[in-house]
Amino acid sequence: MAVETGHDDGRLLLRAGRVTLREHTAEDAAELMDYQSCGLVWIDGVPGAETAGAAGMTVRAAVEGLHRPPWGMFAILRSHDLTALGTIGFHGPPDDGGMVEIGYDLSVSARGAGWATDAARLLTSWALGEPGVVTVLATTQPGNLPSQRVLERTGFTRVADRDPLWAYELTAATGPAPTGQIPTQGLAPAPDPFNAGRRHPRFRRPGR
Repeated sequence: MAVETGHDDGRLLLRAGRVTLREHTAEDAAELMDYQSCGLVWIDGVPGAETAGAAGMTVRAAVEGLHRPPWGMFAILRSHDLTALGTIGFHGPPDDGGMVEIGYDLSVSARGAGWATDAARLLTSWALGEPGVVTVLATTQPGNLPSQRVLERTGFTRVADRDPLWAYELTAATGPAPTGQIPTQGLAPAPDPFNAGRRHPRFRRPGR
């Protein structure tokens, strides 16, 4: 996957096709845990409960000195209008074995349209291109079929359970599964709702 990268006020931006990921700072997370918009336009008006819970974990990690940007949370944005659809991110920086763990959550109105799969492909493509990262881990509840389908479509392989959770891994050797046909509508720069009055963040294309 070709991943475009950029920055906005020090936040890492990643884009591929219809999906853009915008890094949340620890300060952003403090707002999200209280269900504040954090300057974004959310598809359901406010962040979801799981997003707020993950934000609380990020804040605690920052207080304990364990938060290591950019190995934290990202907003999942629709590229053509930057509407926030949910969050995806890492449980922490890579461990000594080169493994990172990811998790994700979509707002209710964004579910069932492949956004989580596209976001997972984008984040894992970027992560596996970073020095020292060789494996991406994800876990799900045994009954969470939608999450399992996301991981399978992304190219993850199920490995030994981490009781009581099912575990899946994606390695640098395999990489994310190829994407399907990605809509091209809206890939041109659009008004930026979280930076009103400023130019849309510039992205650097791979190889440039």
